[in-house]
Amino acid sequence: MSPIGIFGGTFDPIHYGHLRTALELLQALRLGEVRFIPSGDPPHRGDTFADAGLRLQMVTSAIAVEPGFTVDDCEVRRSGPSFTVDTLAAKRAEFSSTPLGLIIGMDAFLGLTGWHRWEELLDFAHIIVAHRPGWRVPDSGPLGELVARHSTENLDHIHAELNGRIYVQAVTQLEVSSTEIRSLVRAGRDPRFLTPDVIRDVIITSGCYQ
Repeated sequence: MSPIGIFGGTFDPIHYGHLRTALELLQALRLGEVRFIPSGDPPHRGDTFADAGLRLQMVTSAIAVEPGFTVDDCEVRRSGPSFTVDTLAAKRAEFSSTPLGLIIGMDAFLGLTGWHRWEELLDFAHIIVAHRPGWRVPDSGPLGELVARHSTENLDHIHAELNGRIYVQAVTQLEVSSTEIRSLVRAGRDPRFLTPDVIRDVIITSGCYQ
């Protein structure tokens, strides 16, 4: 079966940077789907600006136009901190015979050793690193050792094996961030063209970033 991309995050709010990265990975890696999983209780962030239900609503609305995208509310429903390793373990149990690929940016990958039980992530999924210009894959330290043991440039490995590989894929660099969008809204400016209009409407109507 084609691999499932697992794309987690706070999505506070979701924007075109997220959506374009997901689309390029869906097509370039021939994924069966990209599954967006909004974090319920992100341990690295503390309180979010928009609550979990509203962020889930925004993600659901944003991806509705792309048939290759799905949304999964497992972290919103699960109590306690939304640790990625727990989510991957649950998805591995749910999709026991399907390759899974955890999608993260290079900046997040460089901080991987700070994640909860980070050494176990590859037991459940591949790691798909969305690479942008200006970032370099580490070649020393714990991450360098991890890359040396598990990296592949052969996409067939991602399709033929259930988990355990690190694959780096270049994506288009869009200088959009959720932090920037929240700051614009607080300043009374319009986030149009940074996020889909349906998300802009939710932001304005709810006042979640005022």
